[in-house]
Amino acid sequence: MTLEELGALAARIRGEVGKAVVGQEEVLDHLLVALFAGGHVLLEGPPGTAKTFLAQCLAASLGLDFGRIQFTPDLMPGDILGSNLFNFQTSQFTLTRGPIFHELLLADEINRTPPKTQAALLEAMQERRVTLDGEAHALSDRFMVVATQNPIESQGVYPLPEAQLDRFLFKLLVGYPSAEEEARIVTRYGEGRGAPKPAQMGIAAVTGSTELARAGDAVAGVTLAESIVDYVVRLVRATRETGDLVAGASPRAAVLLAGAARARAALDGRGYVIPDDVKALATAVLRHRLLLSPAAEIEGKQVEAIVAALVDATEAPR
Repeated sequence: MTLEELGALAARIRGEVGKAVVGQEEVLDHLLVALFAGGHVLLEGPPGTAKTFLAQCLAASLGLDFGRIQFTPDLMPGDILGSNLFNFQTSQFTLTRGPIFHELLLADEINRTPPKTQAALLEAMQERRVTLDGEAHALSDRFMVVATQNPIESQGVYPLPEAQLDRFLFKLLVGYPSAEEEARIVTRYGEGRGAPKPAQMGIAAVTGSTELARAGDAVAGVTLAESIVDYVVRLVRATRETGDLVAGASPRAAVLLAGAARARAALDGRGYVIPDDVKALATAVLRHRLLLSPAAEIEGKQVEAIVAALVDATEAPR
């Protein structure tokens, strides 16, 4: 697949999702970068901002096998992964696959379930496989987790552990629409009954697993110059040297940032990464990997502002 074909594919996906979702263009662009970079995404925003609907529409436009898990406090790891059940007719154990055996998995309100259940996703997100009763089961090469969480409520929620947050390529903040966008939403859906469905909005699959694999090969061919690698490393290491942060980003963050920058370059039709690719994605890659120091919290500093300052202070290659 050429980069021109990749750009045309991304445009078709945007067009299909745009049939149902009003606004959220920047969030969708980051989701496409994550898709072609092979990463997972955490969406954070108040209820009713189309986080779940956006993931459903994206899966429908991609033609991927879609699964959804509604996380609750009583959810157990076996409810996600599946289990081996004894079949009395055959006197053998039979694997009952859980919802994780889908290509695009929506983990809805992931912070409503205890850490033990959250941890069931770790192996799947990192290695695209799960282990049940000592036997490894491979997941699809296209396996992608889109998780959502509500930042408003503080009761009955379990913050994601740092080890799991580090598995997400992006953390994206989904805000309220503008007044104009909200008017379009009300006009489009105000007369409907029940929750809208992608099929009802005319969303059809414009690609499939084979073409997405070719798109991934096209991204892999994007050049990552040594100067860009040095820039990414210096930027990530700068997060460990500022007094505003207790913990900086890990080497995994540097690897994921570089991979995401290659995907963004490919979507822009370029066969090489430029510093602007890194700058555009730095906040989404780093915001959930950094911990503010107590002094920074007292002063009311925000992680996003600290990342922006580090980007400005880190000299980019020319």
